[in-house]
Amino acid sequence: MKDFFLSDCVRFENKVIVSSFVVTIKQVKPKKSGGPYLSLTLSDRSGQIEAKMWDNVEDALDAFEQDDFLKVKGLLNRYKNRFQLTIHKLRRLEDSEVDFADYLPKTTKDIDELWRTLGSFVDSFHDPHLKALVRAFMSDAEIAEAYRKAPAAKSLHHACIGGLLDHVVSLFRSCDLLARNYREIDRDLLLAGAFLHDIGKIHELAYTRSFSYTSRGQLLGHMIIELEMLQAKIAEIPGFPDELKTLVEHLVISHHGEYEFGSPKLPMFPEALMLHYLDDLDSKMESMRAHFEREAESDSAWTSYNASLGRTLLNTRKFLKQREKEQETTAARAAAAAETATAPPASNPGDGEPPVDRILPLTEGAR
Repeated sequence: MKDFFLSDCVRFENKVIVSSFVVTIKQVKPKKSGGPYLSLTLSDRSGQIEAKMWDNVEDALDAFEQDDFLKVKGLLNRYKNRFQLTIHKLRRLEDSEVDFADYLPKTTKDIDELWRTLGSFVDSFHDPHLKALVRAFMSDAEIAEAYRKAPAAKSLHHACIGGLLDHVVSLFRSCDLLARNYREIDRDLLLAGAFLHDIGKIHELAYTRSFSYTSRGQLLGHMIIELEMLQAKIAEIPGFPDELKTLVEHLVISHHGEYEFGSPKLPMFPEALMLHYLDDLDSKMESMRAHFEREAESDSAWTSYNASLGRTLLNTRKFLKQREKEQETTAARAAAAAETATAPPASNPGDGEPPVDRILPLTEGAR
């Protein structure tokens, strides 16, 4: 197991570290003074860091590729309030030298329990066609194994092993709750859409060494892949209504909500609109939670810039705790001042008769 993880950066700031990482991004760029330098994004299960190698670059250019494992030695410091690593030396590692579990983040939740929770929701479906459809996916061993492992995204939210399942179970709970408040919502249709909306990511994303896009994922995207998967499974279910098929397909292709976010269609019925907003809400809440977790050791209530949300974030727990500390400090100072004000004054030798030990005998001349 690795001795240093990126979550330890605060404790090792301005120190030289030696550790291993997986190469998420590799780029060769020109220096202003001429010659190349290496610009890398390195990852382990606790996060990512930008790394630069400025010297002896020619020897390292062809020594490794993206998705390789590296052992690096370098200086860890901050640049524009973000940690970065300046690499002094590096060496490519063989797969036999690493524990893959050190490099891919994994949900802290119990995968088996999440899968059982998903199944219990599906058991509560009343519509036999939608229940059969979701069950057809869950009973497919290859799909089920991938669904339990896949991340929900490459980096924006739930970017961890088990992230897709974690995201969908969270989404199921929100959909179930909101369907009770809005009686016009078809709960089974909404939940079926939640199960299917990101299922194509099991093929869109690669998640064995690092999180990246497959060639099929790059060329088609998860929504096209989902439509193919959906049509194949529906063909196996006798008598599946065409109208219901169209509604499920619309849930899949409209869940991004806006054209500029890659949605071929805008949500056009209540379940589609609710799925979009709840999916967006769950992803943004997870993005915030993960950002707070990454900066848990920071004393500031304000985080660094969150690129996916386009803003810095305020950790309200830290903010309120800081205020409590300030109030406690103010109260303690006031109490100390009040105690000083009410204490009896110390005796002053200049007031009244001097103490006996201060009375000196008169000299002969003074008499």
